[in-house]
Amino acid sequence: MKCFTKISFLVVLLGMFSAQAFAQVEIHKYEGKALSPYNRQYDNSIKGPQTVDIDKYKLLINGKVKRPQSLTYNEILGLHSVTRVVTLHCIEGWSEYLLFKGVRLVDLFKKANPDKEVQTVIFYAADGYSSSLEYKFIVKNDIMIAYEINGKRLDSERGFPLQVVAESKYGYKWVKWVTHIELSDKPYIGYWEKQGYDNEADILK
Repeated sequence: MKCFTKISFLVVLLGMFSAQAFAQVEIHKYEGKALSPYNRQYDNSIKGPQTVDIDKYKLLINGKVKRPQSLTYNEILGLHSVTRVVTLHCIEGWSEYLLFKGVRLVDLFKKANPDKEVQTVIFYAADGYSSSLEYKFIVKNDIMIAYEINGKRLDSERGFPLQVVAESKYGYKWVKWVTHIELSDKPYIGYWEKQGYDNEADILK
C-alpha cells in the first residue's frame, strides 16, 4: 500500500511537471522590440467574448470552390505554420504590436481549389459578425489566420479559435472567432461596412 501511494504521488508530480514544461509562456519581446501585452482591458466585439466548443468546432470553407472543406481545430494546427509580427490598428485610434502564429490563407484555399472567378473572401464569426477582403489582396500580401498571439493560444477574448490577421487594414477587418470562410465572385459588405465604414479599410498613412 505504501509503495502504491509513493508511485501515485510520483505520477502526480510527473504530470504537474509535464504540464508546466509544455505550458505556454507569453513572449514579451521579439527581435529586441517590446510586444503589446496579450491581456488587454477593452472589448470591441459586437456581442462580447465568444465561447466556442472546440470538440464540435469545424472551419467551413465553401462558396466558389471545387472542394469544400470542413476542418477540425487539430487539422488546422497540423498545417504548415507561419509566425509574423504585425501591428493591429483600430479605427478608434489605438494599436497593438503583436506576434502572431497561424496558417496562410492561400494554403487553406489550395485545399478548397477556388474557382477562377473568385473576387472576395468573406469571414464569418461565432457572434454573427462578418467582414471581407479582396481575394487578390489576400494572395498578394500572403495574409494569415492566427491561432496564437505572443506564444499563447487565443482565448475567448482574443478570438479563439481563429482570428484574421489583415495586415495594413483597420481592425474591423481582423475578424475573430472565425467559423466560416466563403469565397465569392461578388463584393460583400460586412457588419460595420453596412453602417458606413469604408469597405477597403486601408490604414491611413
